[in-house]
Amino acid sequence: MKLMWNRKGTDLAVMIARLLVGGLFTFSGFVKAVDPLGTAYKIEDYLIEMGLSQLMALSLPLSLVMVVCEFMLGMMLLLGLWRKVTLRFTGLFLLFFTPLTLWIALANPVEDCGCFGDAFKISNWATFWKNIVLLAALLLLFLKQERITPLFGRRMAPAATGLLLLFALLFALHNLNRLPMFDFRPYHIGASIPEQMEVDPELADIYETVFIYQKDGVEKEFTEENYPWNDSTWTFVDMRSRLVREGIKPAIEDFAVTVLYPDTESGSLTVGSDITDQILLEPDWLFLMIAPSLEKMELRHLDQFSLLHRLAEEEGYSFYLLTASPIDVVEAWEARHRTGFRFAIADEKVLKTMIRSNPGLMLLREGVVINKWDDSQLPDSLPSGDSLEASQLVQRGNWQLGDTGRLLMLSLLLLIPLSLLKWLEKRSVRREKN
Repeated sequence: MKLMWNRKGTDLAVMIARLLVGGLFTFSGFVKAVDPLGTAYKIEDYLIEMGLSQLMALSLPLSLVMVVCEFMLGMMLLLGLWRKVTLRFTGLFLLFFTPLTLWIALANPVEDCGCFGDAFKISNWATFWKNIVLLAALLLLFLKQERITPLFGRRMAPAATGLLLLFALLFALHNLNRLPMFDFRPYHIGASIPEQMEVDPELADIYETVFIYQKDGVEKEFTEENYPWNDSTWTFVDMRSRLVREGIKPAIEDFAVTVLYPDTESGSLTVGSDITDQILLEPDWLFLMIAPSLEKMELRHLDQFSLLHRLAEEEGYSFYLLTASPIDVVEAWEARHRTGFRFAIADEKVLKTMIRSNPGLMLLREGVVINKWDDSQLPDSLPSGDSLEASQLVQRGNWQLGDTGRLLMLSLLLLIPLSLLKWLEKRSVRREKN
């Protein structure tokens, strides 16, 4: 009886460890595959901090390899495919990233490690301890790997593995060549940018003012409640703010837009006024063409952007091209293409967060993201005379399949072929027995 309970306890521990490691790897790989370009940006941040900026050209290939491998290892562990090989590669993965996350936790080069993309953010120390727990669970799986029951036999395991690889790769490539299927960023369709820039004052950072005074050659810090303002024996030295309690940061902190105006005398572009409030408070429809880098911008659909720009101005709608390129680059680009766009400058990281396309198009009204498109899916035209509210440009953003529906669709695309493989395997076994 005792031996039976020991076996049951071991099987339960193996099952929990398998679900923990396999589930977290699958989830982590999936949410990063939702936005492989965002993962590439995060890799670039790390390469810059490590002084390896010469390797930034590899960031996107590394992103694709990492998200596909992570999803594959998680699913293969959950399904029990190729137990020894899967456990070894999972171990190598964790043995590489655990010391790396320890360095990240100690040095804090990047505030968000990006291990769960934009879907779920945890601190750098939490990421390190998560990997320690995963290593412990993986060690148990190594010691008791014979207890891992595979879902598929040896003959069907290659087909199941190939199916997982095909699914992960196609899903990541789809999200790379189109806008991400799930948008976890604060600029998603339906988001109010002004609201995302605010935070409850009671939940924000709390600072206190510190006064530094000197007396008899000794400096001492005081607060607003006890500083010696009426004691002439103390001499004021300095004043600074000190963080007392770290609060919640607003989802959007750096959204700021500055317009470029042509100089009346020279005709060259010059930095104008800040139009952030104008963009966020615009009561009518507002089109933002977003191109973080004009030098790297895809030009295949530039004519369609120009057409939309012209149609928007004819209907009285504002249209800006937001970029982070320097003014001389903007001038040279406009001289070459003669688009007539109104240009504005914004932070490159903000623009890359707003839309994962260079260029892309965003439709706003009163600071709310009504719709967004990558350059290959631009609307064909603007409604002439009819209300824009009733057009597909607006309604398309509302009609899109919700996150739950998209997740269900993806689950079926993976589970139905896997179920079919399992049915074929059982059918083959029955035939052999008969």
